[in-house]
Amino acid sequence: MATPVGTPVARGPGRTADRRAAGRRETMAGYGFLAPWLVGFFGLTVGPMAVSLYLAFTRYDIFTPPEWVGFANFTRMFTDDPIFLRSAKVTLEYVLIGTPVKLAAALAVALLLNSITRGSGFFRSAFYTPSLIGASVSVAIVWRAMFAGDGPVDTSLKSLGFDLGGWVGDVDLAIPMMIILVVWQFGAPMVIFLAGLKQVPTELYEAAQVDGAGPVHRFWKVTVPMLSPVIFFNLLLETIHAFQVFGSAFIISNGSGAPGGQLNFITLYMYKRGFADMQMGYAAAIAWIVLVAVAIIAAIMFRSARSWVYYAGDQR
Repeated sequence: MATPVGTPVARGPGRTADRRAAGRRETMAGYGFLAPWLVGFFGLTVGPMAVSLYLAFTRYDIFTPPEWVGFANFTRMFTDDPIFLRSAKVTLEYVLIGTPVKLAAALAVALLLNSITRGSGFFRSAFYTPSLIGASVSVAIVWRAMFAGDGPVDTSLKSLGFDLGGWVGDVDLAIPMMIILVVWQFGAPMVIFLAGLKQVPTELYEAAQVDGAGPVHRFWKVTVPMLSPVIFFNLLLETIHAFQVFGSAFIISNGSGAPGGQLNFITLYMYKRGFADMQMGYAAAIAWIVLVAVAIIAAIMFRSARSWVYYAGDQR
């Protein structure tokens, strides 16, 4: 409400004190709304991480108090534990092959859906559904049955003249089987790619077509550069997600990491050391090594993004 003409306006120390009191009330209200998140952040994230960091330097089996051992857990990891190195190698192989193949499948389907006008909603939902159920235990059980000896996949390949004898127990086929499972769940990055494709100006394609560019040339010179921020986002997210593979490997290998340790991913190995062998200190040390490795890979990605990711308004 406007102050009537002639009405005296309060000035001086009293008015300043009122403003300060109102500011303090707003600040306290802000902290009040923020309090649940702060409690969760410090109680469920920062606190457990601090405890985990401490346990990484101890020998701890839950039943007796932690015993400080310094860097012994980390030294053992790289000098006296070939299974850890084997698990790290298998995990890297899975991440380096599975992630690019999954993103390529997601981008291919997104391009296809972006080019059709009828039924796109149905197909988008159908392709996205595996992402919702792919991490469930039931899907891992079905996957193991499908790729087992005499399962539907093995039987179909036999009818075509390829007798592989089942994928689940084959050292050479276990990783490809897991990669097929993760590629099948391409729905989430596909939806993000599709949203990015909708933002590419059609004028760019029309100008390239006028200049005589074919479909392949338009894809590499228009689509990929314009989509590069989305590609980077998906690549970062899916790489971190791939390092977390656990449930499907646990179910398919019955918790053993077989065959030949091919499904003994780093998260499964960490679980076995911590909860099967009660070596909580050693498991915590493995968790911190994985965290540092993922952080380094993410930092490298951000560094390399400067040379191939293009944002609107960039001056290059």
